[in-house]
Amino acid sequence: MGKKGKKEKKVKGAEKTAAKMEKKVSKRSKREEEDLESLIAEFQTLDAKKTQVTETTCPPPSPRLNASFSANPEKDELILFGGEFFNGKKTYLYNDLFFYNIKKNSWVKSEIPNPPPPRCSHQAVMVPQGGGQLWVFGGEFASPNGEQFYHYKDLWVLHLATHTWENIKVPGGPSGRSGHRMVLSKRQLLVFGGFHESARDFIYYNDVYSFSLDSFSWSRLSPSGSGPLPRSACHMTSTPDASGVIIYGGYSKVRVKKDVEKGTIHSDMFLLKKEGKDGQEKWSWSRVSPSGSKPPPRSGFSMAVGPAARAVLFGGVCDEEEEETLEGDFYNDLYLYDTAKNRWFPAVLRGNKAEKKRRRRVKKDGAEGEQEETGEAAAQGPTEIIKEIVTDDGTVMTIKEVILGAQAAAEEEEEEQEEEEEDEGLASGPLVEPCARCSAMATVCQGKLFLYGGMFEVGDRQFTLNDFYCLDLHKMDRWEVLVEMDPKTQEWLGESESEDDEEDEEEEAKGGEEEDEEESDNEEGDDEEDEDDHPTLQEGETVTDYQARTEQYWTGLARANLGSDAKDKKVTKVALAMAKLFYEDQ
Repeated sequence: MGKKGKKEKKVKGAEKTAAKMEKKVSKRSKREEEDLESLIAEFQTLDAKKTQVTETTCPPPSPRLNASFSANPEKDELILFGGEFFNGKKTYLYNDLFFYNIKKNSWVKSEIPNPPPPRCSHQAVMVPQGGGQLWVFGGEFASPNGEQFYHYKDLWVLHLATHTWENIKVPGGPSGRSGHRMVLSKRQLLVFGGFHESARDFIYYNDVYSFSLDSFSWSRLSPSGSGPLPRSACHMTSTPDASGVIIYGGYSKVRVKKDVEKGTIHSDMFLLKKEGKDGQEKWSWSRVSPSGSKPPPRSGFSMAVGPAARAVLFGGVCDEEEEETLEGDFYNDLYLYDTAKNRWFPAVLRGNKAEKKRRRRVKKDGAEGEQEETGEAAAQGPTEIIKEIVTDDGTVMTIKEVILGAQAAAEEEEEEQEEEEEDEGLASGPLVEPCARCSAMATVCQGKLFLYGGMFEVGDRQFTLNDFYCLDLHKMDRWEVLVEMDPKTQEWLGESESEDDEEDEEEEAKGGEEEDEEESDNEEGDDEEDEDDHPTLQEGETVTDYQARTEQYWTGLARANLGSDAKDKKVTKVALAMAKLFYEDQ
């Protein structure tokens, strides 16, 4: 009894501490939020002037992250709402609404009177009742300079049948937050976690709220057992029998010193289960220990539930935090979690059938040279081709393409299918997959995973994406590119560019127009000389041989461009990219 009582006191003490922290954060951020409320009110005033619904065929949405991306259960249709974009100087928040027609591969922008104000990191859930409804809760609004934040606690519903927005104003709901998670569990919306941040303080949550779609009322749940630690950006999905939800991963941070914060990437799993009859149900937490191969720890991953109650995880980032710096390794891998079997496993794409059958035919014909090539592919598995693209400001963007090795399934193809393809053009190019990223939008519709946008970083520069991919989860063969990424459209007005502008202005003030022309001529000449000074290619030399022979030269050049503080790993990556680009230009 003594131990149990001590444990209960400890839990109550933690709850009191959290309550005090929430009060402290709320008090300090109140002034900030009051400042932003006037800005939000201006957006709402402009939206209020719209009195008619307008729908316009349009290009794909602009680059963004932390939007909501939902599948309409009644149609071959996806709905994208809100999101954010940062160009290095200014933060943009959106409340635009887009519909994507899967069959027509077309986008429509829908402007509906009185929408929710602009936001990101909110949650949206599709409900089939009433001709289809999109429920939206919470989220975040940031000032253009990114130094002040407003956290919403509002609840909205988009009625798809009538194309109208409705603000559901009922008391007792969660406090203002973003980064939370919300899912549909039978006839209720369950909200878990999230965070609230001001300029000086922050708090993470692990509370659970339920909104009844029958009574339109909020209630805070008090589950028994030990639940997850406070966190945001986790994954939450309903169990196959809809008796509860499973929570995986997430991110939180704590202040370890006055001005030092430490982030934590969570990779644990919990089950929140409901027992008892409606109106008398009891909720309980329990830890889940899955089998199989869990994904390496990461935050900012994208997850959606696919066929056969399998959740699909894509990408994310694992940050290496130090007191002064933050470096991240971005992912573009796929993992599946079977909610029925409680098992994780990596997803391996099978490749298209034409490529697999070509390999079998080559082996059958006995062509010696081709046999060796196919044998190597089979032994090595997927072969990665790294393509480096340098933008106008010199930033290197990496895009990975994958040529799949021979799969076991290819060995089991029927002989008659091989013969049918003898006369077909079987030249199959490399398969492209989305580049590594975090905070992308993902949803599943009709057995297909759709992935939109997100971001990744190179040094101090952030790339916000608007590329669009589709993967058939039944075939698991290849990614289909619906919208290709164009790195040259990336806008970045970060510190490095502004500092260069300031230096140029000083030079103009000192030197005058004639001196500028001379400097410009000299710079062009210097560029030509620098290009001539690069190590030349030797006859018959491969790109790998060239990179190995000239590694020291390119590493020095990369170090000079990135600065002495850049990590060796980053310098090496850029050096190899520069060498490869020079090799390909010759």
